[in-house]
Amino acid sequence: MPSRGLKNAWPPAHLKDRNKIERQIGRIQARHPQVADLYTIGVEDNAGTLRVAWRKLEDRNQWQQARKGAYLLRTNVQSDDAEQLWKKYIQLTEVEAAFRVLKTELRIRPFFHHLERRIKAHILVAFLGYALWVTLKHLLRRRGLSLSPAKALSILSTLRSVDIILPTTDGRHIRLRRVTTPTDEQQQLLDRLDITIPERLDLDFECSADSAMR
Repeated sequence: MPSRGLKNAWPPAHLKDRNKIERQIGRIQARHPQVADLYTIGVEDNAGTLRVAWRKLEDRNQWQQARKGAYLLRTNVQSDDAEQLWKKYIQLTEVEAAFRVLKTELRIRPFFHHLERRIKAHILVAFLGYALWVTLKHLLRRRGLSLSPAKALSILSTLRSVDIILPTTDGRHIRLRRVTTPTDEQQQLLDRLDITIPERLDLDFECSADSAMR
């Protein structure tokens, strides 16, 4: 905000109203927040002529030089331990990241419930989904994989459990639950994660005559 340019351009000849001039100054300060606090700026009336008066704050200039290239946090939390304050701030960013995951990758859409038990159930499902997401993220890191949880789940997304229904001679049906065979890429990922997909799940049961599939 050089003094010569400011004196020559301000206030413009067509501006005679103090309030309009102050609003224009406010817009300039908003466009240049990185230096706006280095100056005091005001409008003065000199024998009926409005002029912009400004002064550079030397102590603020020193502060700007000291903070250049630094990451600063301002907080009202009373603590003498800078490391603890930083950890609390990182926790805040993790909470924000968790909400982004819930809304994007997990696609947990907002639902409007009228009963308290349904609200609690919705929160529980969201929490369990995020807990599994974080568990997968740390597992990928421990295994030295650069995949994100979203990418890993995308690779494994075609794995399915299917039910094979076998009719019996007495009119009932036997249901066998099986898992599809992983592709080569899926198997490599499962091996790196030390996860074994069973060929069958222990959910075999016989359907009663009333619940028989027709």
